Amino acid sequence: MTDGAAGGEGAFTIEGREGAARAGTLHLGRGRVHTPTFMPVGTLGTVKALSSRDLEDLEAEIVLGNAYHLYLRPGLEVLENAGGLHRFMSWRRPILTDSGGFQVFSLARIRAIDDEGVTFRSHIDGSLHRITPERSIDIQTVIGSDIQMAFDECAPGEADRDAARAAVERSLAWLVRCRRRHAELAARSAGDGAPGLLFPIFQGASYVDLRLESLERTLARGPWPGIAIGGLSVGESKGITLGILDACESHLPTELPRYLMGVGYPDDILEAVRRGVDMFDCVAPTRNGRNGTAFTEEGQVNVRGARFAGDGGPLDPTCDCECCRGYSRAYVRHLLVCGEILGLKLLSVHNLRFLIRLTSRARAAILRGDFESWAGAWLERYRSGGSRNEGESQC
Repeated sequence: MTDGAAGGEGAFTIEGREGAARAGTLHLGRGRVHTPTFMPVGTLGTVKALSSRDLEDLEAEIVLGNAYHLYLRPGLEVLENAGGLHRFMSWRRPILTDSGGFQVFSLARIRAIDDEGVTFRSHIDGSLHRITPERSIDIQTVIGSDIQMAFDECAPGEADRDAARAAVERSLAWLVRCRRRHAELAARSAGDGAPGLLFPIFQGASYVDLRLESLERTLARGPWPGIAIGGLSVGESKGITLGILDACESHLPTELPRYLMGVGYPDDILEAVRRGVDMFDCVAPTRNGRNGTAFTEEGQVNVRGARFAGDGGPLDPTCDCECCRGYSRAYVRHLLVCGEILGLKLLSVHNLRFLIRLTSRARAAILRGDFESWAGAWLERYRSGGSRNEGESQC
């Protein structure tokens, strides 16, 4: 089964389905992205502790950069002189950039929002800045990302209805301006200077009717090459998150890739794939790795635990990453306890490979036609072991 035109820039083809779950391919100028896919987060032009070569070895097909952070450091002049983020970080495959909207609202020390944009003080040095929808598109175009995100307002997951409504209205108004600016840049640019694909983001917090309204009005402003689900996994319960995905799935165009922003725990990814989501990103695998936690087939493991001091086995015997193929749990624990940087890198490598491989296995199961049985068994095994390390001594 194939949806969409094959081969062209931005085309999305669907090769298989089971229920709402889909296996597809997003065709981009710098390479194909096979979905479901997990995108490592390189906020500042680097996935923490890993090189671009490491990411290639992990079989990452696309990474995420952040417009807010890259705008502040190293700054647009440096990126422009370098020829864009791909050349700056020596990464040949696709890059998706967040618009910076979420970071403005969550990180800036002082901010003032109005219908034109956001004025804020940098979380780094307190300097004053202004980002509008047009400026966000300009920033992402200098970065040179293959997929750009529209500048939006992200309301907290448990926002009251008035705040959620305001975020929907402002995001829709800003989307029109993002699209206009994107078209202006595309009309006068070509090749490396042209803006990447523009994905809209629909909002609505935890209110199903606002979600569906935001989605309908967003699609009416299209056509679009893809669509992002924003404002989930930002404080609401997992039940609400899954309920929103259930409610929206049948209203999302089948021909568009669907990106669920900021979700990156193994069970959450599989539950979202069940509900028709194609693309994911999150700092969870690297952040958890730096804190000593590994994702495994049997749940999350606190590798600092004293019971691993003499454990000669791999973190996860089913994993094919550098860490699991070459080092023992005892050695990784030793590195962590001693504060050695290699320990942080090895756990980051493992967790990222775990998620990349998990989405690849989900894709294979969809293509085989046994995704639901495979995912059900996988989730049962993962969840049954997920809490076994709580309260464990780290001495």
